[in-house]
Amino acid sequence: MDNQEIIVRVAVSEDKKYSTIITDEMESSAKARGTGIAKRSPEYIEKKIDEGKAVIALTKGGDWVGFCYIETWSHNEYVANSGLIVSPNFRKSGVAKKIKQTIFNLSRKLYPQAKIFGLTTGLAVMKINSELGYEPVTYSELTQDEQFWAGCKSCVNYEILMSKERKNCMCTAMLYDPKDHYEPEETKAFFEENQSSLERLLRFKQWKFLKPFRRKEKNGGGGSSLKVFFNSLFH
Repeated sequence: MDNQEIIVRVAVSEDKKYSTIITDEMESSAKARGTGIAKRSPEYIEKKIDEGKAVIALTKGGDWVGFCYIETWSHNEYVANSGLIVSPNFRKSGVAKKIKQTIFNLSRKLYPQAKIFGLTTGLAVMKINSELGYEPVTYSELTQDEQFWAGCKSCVNYEILMSKERKNCMCTAMLYDPKDHYEPEETKAFFEENQSSLERLLRFKQWKFLKPFRRKEKNGGGGSSLKVFFNSLFH
């Protein structure tokens, strides 16, 4: 699989045939990680393709490899590159980075004045974002659009988010502001210099935020989905 030529480009109408494969993989991947994402239907993916707001990765032979799409919030003031997914057969091949670069470029082209942001629990995604010029920020610097935060309801960590009054959660917030930003070389260097500290921060958040739910689980108070998530991190 690694030797196959992979093409990463803006998705076109003919690519809508992959919509069910994409949404099925999004769901199964989230279950395997024990985390939740805003669930999307094949129809929603097809709409994004029709709007020219999606990037797809395919082998030269036409096998689906990966996908990502653009969402806008607060009257196009904020843009999120959402739903990044890569086929299990092509993970750790570098294609995720190519998809992120392509969707970032498309976002800048379509919405040159918009702030581009993301939420992630993964150090690998943080690294890719840093190489694009994203900076770690507080949640207060993200869109406050209620529709965006409503999308977190399907995540197993939603209870944590709300208990922190939407000011913190398991995810790290990252932002690219076209009007006020460091160069990618600078944000990449910052990440490389502080990678160990960022990794410790992620683990601390996992320990701190999940602690009450682990206690609840120990006392027989439910929280099974959080238990799955916790086990996926440390076992």
